Amino acid sequence: MYKLIIKPIFFLFQPERIHHIVFSLLKTLFSIPGVKGLVKIFLLVKDKRLERTLFGITFPNPVGLAAGFDKDAKLYEELSCLGFGFIEIGTLTPKGQPGNEQPRMFRLPEDEALINRMGFNNEGVEAAVERLKGRNPNIIIGGNIGKNKVTPNEEAILDYEICFEKLFDYVDYFVVNVSSPNTPNLRALQEKEPLKKLLLRVQELNSQHKNRKPILLKIAPDLTDEQLNDIIDIVKETCLDGVIATNTTISRENLKVSKSTLETIGAGGLSGKPLTKRSLEVVKYLSEKSNKAFPIIGVGGIHSAEDAMDMLKAGASLVQLYTGFIYEGSGLIKKINKTILQQK
Repeated sequence: MYKLIIKPIFFLFQPERIHHIVFSLLKTLFSIPGVKGLVKIFLLVKDKRLERTLFGITFPNPVGLAAGFDKDAKLYEELSCLGFGFIEIGTLTPKGQPGNEQPRMFRLPEDEALINRMGFNNEGVEAAVERLKGRNPNIIIGGNIGKNKVTPNEEAILDYEICFEKLFDYVDYFVVNVSSPNTPNLRALQEKEPLKKLLLRVQELNSQHKNRKPILLKIAPDLTDEQLNDIIDIVKETCLDGVIATNTTISRENLKVSKSTLETIGAGGLSGKPLTKRSLEVVKYLSEKSNKAFPIIGVGGIHSAEDAMDMLKAGASLVQLYTGFIYEGSGLIKKINKTILQQK
């Protein structure tokens, strides 16, 4: 139904516009008594065999929603009813910011992909905290944090500190995002020394709390093997809890869409099916080279249950969806979980 009827209607609208329309529709729909329960009956796969316990958290199933979809924690409860085992909000910054100029999200239907240059548009960490107060504790929430566009890299640590402290009591785990291609110079923070300094500081803050929170690092798919080796070293040196691999790519290789269309679209991070192979390679490399020393959440190009199984076999402990969720619908979550159970 989704691919035959709903998606073609959604794709008549500009991506960012339909995103906001869908949020409003879901909010209204789920406010109707009984709807949440009905949706869960059709979409939620509940089985103890799907549970995964990582860094002290028990996830009801291994399929999560990647950051970027519910940036401001406006729809996490409704989205969890669609079958997700966990929801990652953000990327959040200390102060609200509009992000880059619109249009900034583009579909590539021929490639089942998206290009975005959103630029960490969000209402700020304090607005998200207000929405997270009194949340259902059974919903696993990750907090993806970054820096404001106007903050120079030399002062970036302070932005991460602010987000970490304000969100601490309201999320189950943290993700340090230094891999978005849409904030100027952000990826420079992935270099070994600045990254190590940033993560050590966040871990220092973490240790000052009675019950520390798991901290993960989200990395780009465009890193070389040498840089991935550095990531492995840094994770070990800073005692990080895990890695999320991968963010969007700046590569435009092997796309079906015309070069003229790509030129018209311009800069941005590419996600979706073209990322499947590279994300899988990165997950496998990190898993094998580190000798499975830390958990990996695999994300990028998961458009089918087979893609998810490949990611798990490559070394991922959990997977996340974003573009695949948009192209395939919520039924994809159910298919992945059903396939996992069939493998048991």
